[in-house]
Amino acid sequence: MDTLDDTILDVLRTDGRASFSEIGRRVGLSTNAVAARVRRLERAGVILGYRVVLASDGGDFSPGLEAFVDVRLDPARDSEEFLAWARALPGVLDAVHVTGPYDYVLRVGVRDTEALDRLLRSVKKDGGASHTQTRLALR
Repeated sequence: MDTLDDTILDVLRTDGRASFSEIGRRVGLSTNAVAARVRRLERAGVILGYRVVLASDGGDFSPGLEAFVDVRLDPARDSEEFLAWARALPGVLDAVHVTGPYDYVLRVGVRDTEALDRLLRSVKKDGGASHTQTRLALR
């Protein structure tokens, strides 16, 4: 990766729907050069995917409830696979690997406690968490 790749990733972070030609205008490359770089970043696993975050999912737009979920993985669960899975989960705003008694901290934004409950059940059932601890953000 180089500084052009970093700039392309910055554009995609703010506008995941930006066309290759729009990105090229912003970074000073041709459409084909941008397409080749993006495809290389996808193959290398730097870009894991693209997703739509809806306000109704409690995404970045205005979550009714924000929480921090400490996650301890089942020993058989692959850590890197969990990270990719968690980052693609609707409602997960950020996922970081941490030290201490837990493996990850997820920052989540959801509509309400019912949506939080669904997310936590998914983290345990589909994500391979053996234990979670949830803290609600007050402000």
